[in-house]
Amino acid sequence: MARPVWTGVLTFGLVTVPVALYTATEDHSVRFHQLQRDTSDRVRNKRVNERTGEEVPYEEIVKGYEMAEGEYVVIEPEELEQISPGRSKTIDISGFVDLDQVDPIFFDRTYYLGPRGPEYAKIYALLAKSLARSNRAGLAMFAMRGKEYLTAVRADRGLLELHTMHFAADVRDPEREVDALPGEDVKLSAQELETAEQLIGTLEVDWNPDDYHDTCAEQVRKLVEDKAAGREIVRSEGPPAEATNVVDLMDVLRRSLETAEGGKTKTEPATAGERQRARKPDRTPKAAAGTKTTSTKPTEAPTPAKKRVTAKNEDLDQLTKAELYQRAAELDVPHRSTMNRDQLQEAVQKGGRKRLRAAS
Repeated sequence: MARPVWTGVLTFGLVTVPVALYTATEDHSVRFHQLQRDTSDRVRNKRVNERTGEEVPYEEIVKGYEMAEGEYVVIEPEELEQISPGRSKTIDISGFVDLDQVDPIFFDRTYYLGPRGPEYAKIYALLAKSLARSNRAGLAMFAMRGKEYLTAVRADRGLLELHTMHFAADVRDPEREVDALPGEDVKLSAQELETAEQLIGTLEVDWNPDDYHDTCAEQVRKLVEDKAAGREIVRSEGPPAEATNVVDLMDVLRRSLETAEGGKTKTEPATAGERQRARKPDRTPKAAAGTKTTSTKPTEAPTPAKKRVTAKNEDLDQLTKAELYQRAAELDVPHRSTMNRDQLQEAVQKGGRKRLRAAS
């Protein structure tokens, strides 16, 4: 069992329940050390006086706030400790807010809150069920590790969760930060909106967090393994994404909807770049060996035996992203609309192998 990072009491009104706080998430990012090239020598950071170039012991370092260029107000560690909020012993809920009123941008880190013992299970369950039924969260100020936090306590599946939150001053104004936001002058037709909503509905999925994983971290680990084993590193890069032409927006929406619904109709590529990269249409089947024909009309070829299609039979590297998406739709690959070209190619390869095993 994990050790709690904090223990204390949670209060609301005159109700008090002893609780323990546990870390809810962990970072699985790949970690690297810094080395000097062509050696195995570690490179480490040192605290150095920028004027003398000499290393400064940690106990001689103080904090300075720059008032003007080169002018500092020096703050001693003891002075910071005197005004530090210290460590809270209580999470005192001052009020309850409807969760639908809280923009997700305000949530930061998540912790689990558990009862400190089985004797507190009833009070804990009472608060958890009440919060879940009312769709509310308790708001409280809370100090931990020398820092004060605004927190929200909510319930999920019988478990209390504590979310640290950003203060209003920490959230940037999107109107100042984001250029070219659409204004009231942008006109959308009812047909465009209806088709886009149909496309969204067709691509609707049930939320299952296990369906998603950090593919970048997996690729980094594979790169490390391949280099350690002396294997050749091959990177298949697809063509860069091109913005949808606004003039063709309705046509692109219709064809996206057809693809999402598994339509088999061959359509023209969405952009000029895709049209240039698109493969030539299939030619008329050649006559059987040993026979000749001068007819300009295609002859009806005998129905060939079904050919097993595997990743080896197809040169997927030559397909455009749109063509890979069509293959993924035919294989009913989940979440294909969120994949880049490399992910689509990998998914099509896996889907082809699964279909081959099922046919066998």
